[in-house]
Amino acid sequence: MEHAWLGTLPEGLDGVRAGGTPIEPGVALDVHEGRITAVRTDVAAPPAGAEVLRGLTLPGLANAHSHAFHRALRGTVQVGSGTFWTWREVMYAAAARLTPERYHALARAVYAEMALAGITAVGEFHYVHHAPGGRRYADPNAMGEALIEAAAEAGIRITLLDTCYLSAGFGQPPGTHQLRFSDGTAEAWAERASLLTARGHARIGAAVHSVRAVPAGQLATVARWAEERRAPLHVHLSEQTAENDACLRAHGCSPARLLADHGVLGPRTTGVHNTHLTDEDIALLGDSGTGTCMCPTTERDLADGIGPAPALQRAGSPLCLGSDSHAVVDLLEEARAMELDERLRSRTRGHWTAAALLRAATADGHAALGWEEAGTLEAGALADFTTIALDSVRTAGTLPRLGAETAVFAATAADVRHTVVAGRHIVRDGAHTLVADAPRALAEAVDALRG
Repeated sequence: MEHAWLGTLPEGLDGVRAGGTPIEPGVALDVHEGRITAVRTDVAAPPAGAEVLRGLTLPGLANAHSHAFHRALRGTVQVGSGTFWTWREVMYAAAARLTPERYHALARAVYAEMALAGITAVGEFHYVHHAPGGRRYADPNAMGEALIEAAAEAGIRITLLDTCYLSAGFGQPPGTHQLRFSDGTAEAWAERASLLTARGHARIGAAVHSVRAVPAGQLATVARWAEERRAPLHVHLSEQTAENDACLRAHGCSPARLLADHGVLGPRTTGVHNTHLTDEDIALLGDSGTGTCMCPTTERDLADGIGPAPALQRAGSPLCLGSDSHAVVDLLEEARAMELDERLRSRTRGHWTAAALLRAATADGHAALGWEEAGTLEAGALADFTTIALDSVRTAGTLPRLGAETAVFAATAADVRHTVVAGRHIVRDGAHTLVADAPRALAEAVDALRG
């Protein structure tokens, strides 16, 4: 490797390190059976038989929040005005046209796009479980299995966050579009989810769609299912002020308090968005070690708002990143956007170092998905990494010793040259090795879904 980012952050929350970011020139990784067995630095020349990676190599990026079928909406929902709630109707229409076959084709192409962007693991927040009208497929997990197989064919790891989604709102039965999402009760959800099995590239987690979609009395069932399996548990949290207001009317408290009271918060739980929080909410999340997944490109696309990420991290909530609706698939942009959005909100600069932002995109993202052994370049870690070109029009002229800064504040997904998963090249010289024509695969899958 020409240059590699090897460092982990020191104690503290801001990522400040005396002497700059930990970028090393001339690095060799020994890989055996999909894991890194040794890391050698100051290597003057590539060892015999080595794969030479020119540019800056980082641990693989973790996309901690994805709805794969939302990729079909890119470029089609930007006409006219509206809100999250009007966008949601368009999203429901796309979900209604999914079949296991269509979802497999679309997800395979979307996951290939992620690999091309340097993403080696995805957390798929999966709630389209059944056929239209709520009828179960012969295999009740046909849709989830389609996603797991799609990830395998695209060459990336997946944590399938099987999502409990039971109601249209507080005290409301599921609407027509939501019948596909619902198992009827949390117990029935748990029974179906228990049929899913992990495999080499796939792990199974759980999700509460939101406090409006899972009745309060059934939250503990989902939390207990995840706890018994030591599995990650994710939840959309306070994405919209309307959700907060409705929760206050229904339960007399905020969504964060409701989740805390029913045992959902904790160190294996990640709140997605965490946008509209009170000081008490922030303390609840931080004190419990609940993580935060920020999705800045989606949050700005849907006009959701800017979440209090610095306050959450100071309180003790680890940060990770997701591309959510896939308006953009670029984890470097998500990392950059988290800092730049906070600059706009606060009118001050420098809330995180580049190293801290990269940690959110790598080690902490993998941890949120239950892949604690990924996200670093060190002996014993999974051999998942990505290489960014330092000679593109965006990165040319940057200083190699400022590699973390170059990755976060100059590079984009277009600069990813190689992506390696379990020691195997998935992207080589900017081309996907398993999905030969990813743009065509995307176009065909989106066209099939649109009919």
